This record gives sequence, structure tokens and C-alpha cells, in this order.
Amino acid sequence: MVIDLIRGKDVLRAREILQFSERNVSEVVEKCLNSAVANAARDGVKPEGLFVKTTYADDGPTLKRFRPRAKGSASRIRKRSCHITVIVATREEA
Repeated sequence: MVIDLIRGKDVLRAREILQFSERNVSEVVEKCLNSAVANAARDGVKPEGLFVKTTYADDGPTLKRFRPRAKGSASRIRKRSCHITVIVATREEA
């Protein structure tokens, strides 16, 4: 839900949205956005001219754990993770 909020927005506006979002995952998405902007800045692009072209979250590896249950049995716990991707571009590239 958080990555849908910033898709298609300017980088400055996306940072504002993530800063004032009440969801905990917004901090992680903001780190990914800052990383994408820093990578673009290495190519000589100014951050003010960038916008969020694409954002998505894919499934990552799942850690499988077990929890003891009654009568010597066990139940499976799946600790899921995901890969967050943020792609930024200039308006001319779009």
C-alpha cells in the first residue's frame, strides 16, 4: 500500500509522503528511494529532476521455523520477506 502512494510522484513529493506516513514500512521504502536517488546522482542527474517511475515488491526467501504444540506435535511458522524495487527516472526518459 505504501509503494502505491509514491508511484509516479516527484522524488521530493514522494519523500514527504513517506515521511508523514504512519506505516512502519515507510521507513524501509524511504531508504530504498534514497538509495535509488543516490545511484542516479552518481550518473550526474540532479535529484530535483527525478520522479519515481516504478515501484514493486516481489516475494523474497521464506524462513521456515517450527513451534512446539500439544502432544509432541509441531506447527510450521513461515517468516516471509520481500524484495522492494524503486526505479527513478527523469521526465525526458519517460
